[in-house]
Amino acid sequence: MRADARANHDRVLAVAGTVVAQHGVEVSMRDIARRADVGLATLLRHFPTREALLEALLRTRFDALAARAAEVRTAHPPREALVAWLRDFVACMTDYRGVVTSLVQAIEDPRSALHTSCVGMRAAGTELLTRAQEAHLARADLDGADLFALASSLAWLADQPGHEQRAGHLFDVVMSAVLIDGGPGA
Repeated sequence: MRADARANHDRVLAVAGTVVAQHGVEVSMRDIARRADVGLATLLRHFPTREALLEALLRTRFDALAARAAEVRTAHPPREALVAWLRDFVACMTDYRGVVTSLVQAIEDPRSALHTSCVGMRAAGTELLTRAQEAHLARADLDGADLFALASSLAWLADQPGHEQRAGHLFDVVMSAVLIDGGPGA
């Protein structure tokens, strides 16, 4: 990629991150282009769809969350690792307003630009859940899709104005339903 094209690409991503954080994922592509001081055609050359732009914004965050799953898996017992990672997941998903709806839709649509990233994210959480289940510290009747749905629901609630406190409380309620008291290593 030419230096000027790379600069435009990087500027669009930086501006898009700020604008999406402030105004949500439904902000117009035209507004992002205007704020990045590039033409709409330039923006669309780099990111032909809103999903492609979101995928570029979220890829590094998802990679970091996947790395974080591996980190907490080795540094913490199963219960604490699962809870810590889920808290990180919820916090990450609330950085960009409205992104949870896009993620939930993308995980079900293999044609989505976000699909692969979402599947990888769910796999990281599933590994932590499985580890907790094998230690008899988490309900055996949950799978990775259930965990992703629960965590996405909590992230959606935390993204709603005025519900941040309620989301924190409900995170604890949901975790008490997912985790089992006792068991080896509890």
